[in-house]
Amino acid sequence: MRNPFFLKAVLAFAITLQLAGCATTKITPDPKLVVLGHAGSGFFTPISPFNFRPPSSWRGIRRALLRGADGVEIDLQLSKDSVVMLYHDQKLDNSGMGTGCISQHAAAELTQLRYRGGWPYDWFQKEKPITFDTLLARLNRRPTFPRLHLDLHEDDQCLPAGQQHARTPLLIRQIARSLARYRVAPQKVLLITQESGTIPLVRAAMPKVPIGLEIASDEFAFGLKLARTQKLHTVVLDADRVTPEQTAQARAAGLGVVVFGGRSPKDIKRVLATQPNEIEVDNLKRLLILQGRRK
Repeated sequence: MRNPFFLKAVLAFAITLQLAGCATTKITPDPKLVVLGHAGSGFFTPISPFNFRPPSSWRGIRRALLRGADGVEIDLQLSKDSVVMLYHDQKLDNSGMGTGCISQHAAAELTQLRYRGGWPYDWFQKEKPITFDTLLARLNRRPTFPRLHLDLHEDDQCLPAGQQHARTPLLIRQIARSLARYRVAPQKVLLITQESGTIPLVRAAMPKVPIGLEIASDEFAFGLKLARTQKLHTVVLDADRVTPEQTAQARAAGLGVVVFGGRSPKDIKRVLATQPNEIEVDNLKRLLILQGRRK
């Protein structure tokens, strides 16, 4: 004799699956969406996806481009001897590489340090930080130069209070020199800052390079007003807090919208629903699948 409870349970499960399928947001691929790897291939994560590549490392950048990204977002800081370095965190201590800040070490020393992600990541990676010039030289050897979002890390925690942005003008000048040295087309670059005082510095050093203003979620109204007043190209918003209303307001103001973050399928679908122009994503493979650009 069949168990009526079992049959009811199976039926309930089937109905639940059907309702879940109906509730799933249908994603329509946007052929104009620019897809970038966030800090290369994202950050150390154990699952969904498993990523052992350090943020803003060459191996992470290379992997993102091989997967089919249109470009990458990278983090830039200035070494003690004024060399532009790719490095994400505020301090070396955060990645187990040493002590202090990037600004307290020469580039030759920094490029010999190893990223430490701990177990199990260090079983798979032996990455070291690279300079911005090294990155541009390698990218120049590609058939097509990728899109680059340059996130300025200007807040130097190892400088005295009130002086933590003192080296920003030099950072801007050094970036400008590198872009000119490797003949990078301005339209391939978006320079991202959170600081209003950085905007005139960038315009003086790189007048043709578009500027993106990163806006904290609780300062959206103020940030949008600043972006409009300064006649900027783009606003940059956090995937965890961006809303369709914010992107609609930015577009109405004539601004492009970049969203950074998004790892789970649910988060990525929510970000796509806000209709940004560009996404710096942590789970590149999932976004490309949702966009119909890979299986």
